Amino acid sequence: MVSGRKNLWSLVRSQPEIDPNDLAQAIQAEAMQEGLDYRTRLLIRDSVDALREYWGGVGVERWLAGCRDHDTIARICQSEFEKVGFPSIRKRLMEKTEPETIQQYLRSLGYELRDVIRINVAGGCALILPGYVSRFTEDIDIVGEVPESIRTKYQLLDELEKLHGLHIGHVQEHYFPRGWRDRVHSFAVYNQLQVSLVDVYDVFLSKLFSNRDKDMGDLATLLPQLDREVIVLRFRDTCQDFLTAPRLKEMAVKNWYVLTGEDLPS
Repeated sequence: MVSGRKNLWSLVRSQPEIDPNDLAQAIQAEAMQEGLDYRTRLLIRDSVDALREYWGGVGVERWLAGCRDHDTIARICQSEFEKVGFPSIRKRLMEKTEPETIQQYLRSLGYELRDVIRINVAGGCALILPGYVSRFTEDIDIVGEVPESIRTKYQLLDELEKLHGLHIGHVQEHYFPRGWRDRVHSFAVYNQLQVSLVDVYDVFLSKLFSNRDKDMGDLATLLPQLDREVIVLRFRDTCQDFLTAPRLKEMAVKNWYVLTGEDLPS
């Protein structure tokens, strides 16, 4: 799982999306180190430039004014470099959805329910809540139909979306490997709302058959955290139905090759 604060290099290398606040913290931590090499100083300069484009000049100056190593960062930014070394950073900045934000939404929802409702959550929230990925999402994806006692609370759902930037959605069961329901994990109880998360290996395999860029990003972030042998065994045992569809098989072959450089397990 993702844990602890990353240094600047690992932050920009570890995931497709970069939270601007995490980037600012990583810049400060890196600037405190002695003997910074050319590439690291270039990375700091380009990271600050990316924040300047995202926050604006006033926002960056306000942040720099509060930095312990303000002078060091300023000197690096004023230094001469041959060229922009990390142009992708500014394209990848996006504020992440905090796990606590998702939990606040679920607490509010669970508090308003009259009867006990259990939901299985998949998608980005199933990865963000336990800390496997750190990124933006707008969806709390429930597997199967959204229970009537939830989907008919129109005013409440509208208020929660405005407050937290999240909304309840659903994903059909056939997008997940065979037997997924037997492997869900109980996560938390929010008053009348019981929340379980789809197993991370099942989420990984469901995304392996996807052609969406954000799913490839999640796959790349998850792969180093998971047991490759378990992935292969689960794939062989539970994904045969997907492989009968030529388009799905094509996507899995491509995605697995991009991730590992290997042929899809037979």
